[in-house]
Amino acid sequence: MKNLARHLLAVLLCAVFAPPARAEVKRVWLTHQSPDPSKIVVSWQTAEPGASVVEFGTSPELGQRVALEGERTLHHVEIPLAEKDVVYHYRVVTGEQQSPVATFKGYPTGQLRIAVVANLRADSRIDLSALKADDPHLLLSSGDTAMQYQFCEENQPGCLESHGTLIDTQAEIFRTTPFLPTLGNLDRKIRPKSDGPGKPAYEIPATAYRTFFALPGKEWIWTFAIPDFDLRLVSVDMNHTGDFGTPDQSCHPFGADSEQLAWYRETMEDAGAGQVITLFGETGHRVRSHADGEWKRLIAKGTMAISGEAYHAERTLVDGIPYYNTSVRGNGSFGIDPNHDFLDPSGGYLLLTLDRDSGAMKVEIKTLEGRVLEESTVSNRSSLE
Repeated sequence: MKNLARHLLAVLLCAVFAPPARAEVKRVWLTHQSPDPSKIVVSWQTAEPGASVVEFGTSPELGQRVALEGERTLHHVEIPLAEKDVVYHYRVVTGEQQSPVATFKGYPTGQLRIAVVANLRADSRIDLSALKADDPHLLLSSGDTAMQYQFCEENQPGCLESHGTLIDTQAEIFRTTPFLPTLGNLDRKIRPKSDGPGKPAYEIPATAYRTFFALPGKEWIWTFAIPDFDLRLVSVDMNHTGDFGTPDQSCHPFGADSEQLAWYRETMEDAGAGQVITLFGETGHRVRSHADGEWKRLIAKGTMAISGEAYHAERTLVDGIPYYNTSVRGNGSFGIDPNHDFLDPSGGYLLLTLDRDSGAMKVEIKTLEGRVLEESTVSNRSSLE
């Protein structure tokens, strides 16, 4: 009995005086805020406010540290990426809260892989195992990343719940692969669409989206370059353009005198890359018709365009420029380009593989199971001049 009493006393003392276990930070995601791959942003959320610390390095021992002063529950910390062709290890720390050590790939010097999705919409039923097996260095979206209204109360422009739910549904991908989303209509929806004159269905500035994701430039439009592969990505805010000027308007102005078109013109006139990809959430044939064809002319200064509006896989060649549509949701019957060269109802994604030596880009249209539906090559425009 004495031994039992001593044992119980020891257990009680340990419970009273042992330091509390550190709470784990489970929601972590990676983006880019600078317009080049020399830096990456590590983001996370915590239940309690606190400082923002990222510990990182090229081995599990970490060894480097970046910290921000002040207390917050939404954390964005930019860290430098000094090395290529390496695996970075990192964890985040906020007071007693910390994440397990995770990894991501530094950018390569030989072959670059980029995956493109659309219509993720915070839906846990989407199986991206095949995409993960392709081991991309960068993940892009071409619209409708989250579903703000479906996860938030009506008229809550700052509600972050839908974006956080998205991260939870694909947690491994987002903590190991930098993500650059293109703004879609569902990312800013604050109430149901109207049947007539009424309150706006969408918050055009997309406050929650731009708060949650640390992105380059204005964030609702952005550009990102990977000079080693002579690549520039350009994301514009074009979706449901037929509703422009109504209570259901869901994007910034895109007309001839708009800020957005002026920015896009300047960006494309001085793109400075042999591979230039434009991403948007509207169908390609609608975008080409706007501003009396000015959007079409400027897209043609690049090498390809990617849409995420319709629920199918598609490729349309227009004046030598391929326009792709991709969506993780298939079997949609709307938004089909009447001049398409390839069409398949399957849900899936695009895999872009760039070879540094040749400058060429292989584009694979893939199903969610990883089956290749179509493969083509986009030449570096510098090699054609």
